[in-house]
Amino acid sequence: MHFERGHLLRWLLAFLLVAPLFASVPAFAAGVEVEGNQRVDSETIESYFTSADPAAVNQGVKALYATGQFSDIKVIREGGQVIIRVSENILINQVAFEGNSKVKTDQLADEIQSKSHGPFSTTIVDADVERLKDLYRRAGEAAANVTYRVVNLPNGRVDVVFHIDEGPKTGVKSIVFVGNHVYSSGKLRDLMQTTEMDWLSFFKNSDVYDPDKLASDLDLIRRFYLKNGYADFRVTGSDARYDPQLKGYVITITLEEGPQYTVASVNIESHIAGVDSAVLRPALRVSPGQIYNGDLVQKTTESITLELGRRGYVFSQVHPRGDRNPATRTVNIVFVVDEGPRVYIERIDIRGNTRTRDYVIRREFDIGEGDPYNKVLIDRAERRLNNLGFFKKVTITNEPGSAPDRVVVVVTVEDQPTGSFSVSGGYSTADGFIGEVAVQETNFMGRGQFARLSVMLGQYAEGVTFSFTEPYFLDRRLAAGFDLFAKNSLVSDYAFYNDFMVGGTLRFGLPVTDEISFSPRYSIYSSTVSIPNTADNPYNDCLYPIPGITPLANGNPAYPVASSLSNCLTNGEASIALKQTQGTTVTSMPGYVLSYNSLDNNKNPTDGFHAELHQDLAGAGGDEHYVRTTGDLHYYHELYSDLDIVGIVHLQGGILNSYGDNQLRIIDNFNMGPSLVRGFAPFGLGPRDISPGVIAAGNPLGGTKYWGASLESDFPIWGLPKEVGLRGGVFADAGALWGYEGATNFPQYQSSSAYGTIPAGESCGQAVVGGTFFGQCGSITVGGDTPEVRASVGVSLIWASPLGPIRFDFAKAILKNPWDQTQIFNFTGGTTF
Repeated sequence: MHFERGHLLRWLLAFLLVAPLFASVPAFAAGVEVEGNQRVDSETIESYFTSADPAAVNQGVKALYATGQFSDIKVIREGGQVIIRVSENILINQVAFEGNSKVKTDQLADEIQSKSHGPFSTTIVDADVERLKDLYRRAGEAAANVTYRVVNLPNGRVDVVFHIDEGPKTGVKSIVFVGNHVYSSGKLRDLMQTTEMDWLSFFKNSDVYDPDKLASDLDLIRRFYLKNGYADFRVTGSDARYDPQLKGYVITITLEEGPQYTVASVNIESHIAGVDSAVLRPALRVSPGQIYNGDLVQKTTESITLELGRRGYVFSQVHPRGDRNPATRTVNIVFVVDEGPRVYIERIDIRGNTRTRDYVIRREFDIGEGDPYNKVLIDRAERRLNNLGFFKKVTITNEPGSAPDRVVVVVTVEDQPTGSFSVSGGYSTADGFIGEVAVQETNFMGRGQFARLSVMLGQYAEGVTFSFTEPYFLDRRLAAGFDLFAKNSLVSDYAFYNDFMVGGTLRFGLPVTDEISFSPRYSIYSSTVSIPNTADNPYNDCLYPIPGITPLANGNPAYPVASSLSNCLTNGEASIALKQTQGTTVTSMPGYVLSYNSLDNNKNPTDGFHAELHQDLAGAGGDEHYVRTTGDLHYYHELYSDLDIVGIVHLQGGILNSYGDNQLRIIDNFNMGPSLVRGFAPFGLGPRDISPGVIAAGNPLGGTKYWGASLESDFPIWGLPKEVGLRGGVFADAGALWGYEGATNFPQYQSSSAYGTIPAGESCGQAVVGGTFFGQCGSITVGGDTPEVRASVGVSLIWASPLGPIRFDFAKAILKNPWDQTQIFNFTGGTTF
């Protein structure tokens, strides 16, 4: 009995220990049976049914479907028994694509929901077919057809193969505008990134229909009208319809232009105590009498917002209000300053950047986490990010924060390629044929840095350059960078010398305002000037006769031939002023660039100014001592907007002053040609050596002062599509280069060991028939050194080709000096392929 009681106590203790474990196991519904399953265990399926109650069974079925493991689930009741009959989804072994060439496989795979090693569902695959068709429609291939087939494999697995028949390209056949009266349809189409299909469609993809691109185009049109005074403008509709007969899209855009408004008055209305409207008026960019300009209104809003922030009113909001008077077609602009809601930025979330670092995006914001929320500054950051060129698309949205006064700013971006490898070739009248290989990255390692390495090999020039720029030096809006270079400028018909330069530049860029920037820099380089003396280029054989090349007199190898037809000068000889320059010098030169840019478009400007002032001081060490100041100004104005005719005024000038005991070298001087006045040869303007017997064309001396002025009008070649990139131009140029300050007497060359001293009564620089030829004089005669105006008129053909810019200038010099060198045709161009 004692043994039995002990045994019973042990069983009771064991039951008390194990009972809690049984309580934790899910309770299965009594009478539930599973059929049809092969991969998934019955116990796992039964665990979804905790009761035989119809509601509980229905809930279990929904939960099973949600796992994605089953294609069909049926519930059968037989008496008190519930039978769950399942059909398991077949697993996808792999997803493959065939027939695609215009859209990459990676893009197709990202678009569909069927994935390798996932469940197979005919419903999902059918939906994937439609997704792929839609992807092709967005890529301008609306005629593409997509089908699929299933390849059965053992163990309940399949391969899914999508077959794509891409068919012909289906781009935009026509863009139609309705309601436009002020601007022609052609002008509005020129504003758009989307273009119509034409005979250039083989080379371009801008004629592909893309809803996102079309939305961007509509915004460009809206901004264009607002900028030109049409404050009531709006797009009332846009429709993109695929026409099977045309085999392309027809886009119809309906507009309401409204009248053009002039600004009658501009005021600031402050509703914040302590903020005087008068102190904010310097921030105004708009003034009475101007045509209403939406861009200037936007910039004024930003300027006032920043000024208020600097004064401590961080929650202020600025809203422009336009009180229109349709009868007088004037608008009174009022910038209303209010105290905004006290909402703070809780976080700035960056999404979608797979390559660009977060900090590269965050630094474009003038506000950060914890700062007061300001819509104007958020919009400004979005424009900056879009202008970087790092992303295909940038959108900024808001999400609620953890409290009513908190907001989460969400920045969604899509990275795009920013690196390039280019092989370029070209020709210019001055440099001859040129080839260049370059590697460039504008978003180096996702850090927003710029790096470029290029190697150039040309007919008259060769060299290598490496450039690097950090746009946010020391985490400030301060650009810093450097350039390293080596360049060898070779002898040509325009200059009888070689110049090998090697050095570098350290530079900074500081934005003062949106339009003004200040860029200090420091350059140091060595320059080695040499005069070739070979059979092909015998430009120093008066001093060093070339055996078998330099004609000799009287059998004496020390003297050239006494012939007025053949001597060391007639085969080309460098000026003795240039010979004096030979050797190596080091230039150490700090300087700066002050620039102003108000262009509406940096690539194809139609309005605004671009001006630069350069000043360099050589003499911070090194061998050179001079101050060089140059200025350059371009002004663009659209003469006839509807015809896309743009007027251009170009002014330039410069002055070079030496100081100390330094004497300017020829290569330090300004040497100008078609860059100053078209119709003149490279190095063709200004002072040159015209000593007896010297070929003046190859011996420019350069000047220390120059000015230039140009009037030009560019226009499209009517009848040709915009994508051809051809434009014509007419121009008139004027300018002058003068002020040679170098030496003119070189006694060391007068008594050369090769020629001896010129006897009395003899003249240098001429051949004395039957006697001795004495070669170059010990001094030079300078010609063309005058500030008299040189002028030309001409026409241009400008081609923005897909392979690079090419320009043909035909000019006639109408005012020139007798010693200037002219040329009617000038050609510059380059390609990238």
